[in-house]
Amino acid sequence: MIKFFLMVNKQGQTRLSRYYEHVEINKRTMLEAEVIKNCLSRSKDQCSFIEYKDFKLVYRQYAALFVVVGINETENEMAVYELIHNFVEVLDKYFSRVVRHSIYYEIFLF
Repeated sequence: MIKFFLMVNKQGQTRLSRYYEHVEINKRTMLEAEVIKNCLSRSKDQCSFIEYKDFKLVYRQYAALFVVVGINETENEMAVYELIHNFVEVLDKYFSRVVRHSIYYEIFLF
């Protein structure tokens, strides 16, 4: 089950957040700060799955944008990883040039 969905820039500012279970406002800011710190501190060579407290973080970087999804232990990480990519592709088609350069770069890597 997806617990939350975040879009964050490289400066650590949250651009979009959506929670699928109740989290108090003051706890949200602390959670987001810790999650962002964990994801931004990792290099591109490291795995995009992080075990964090009682859930997992799945993230993907597109240019200066990080998309982070918090999931429970039973969720499939690879499925969520692909969900993130599909979501960003839809944004790119709808708004054009959202993160166009990094999407095509990743497609050529695979």
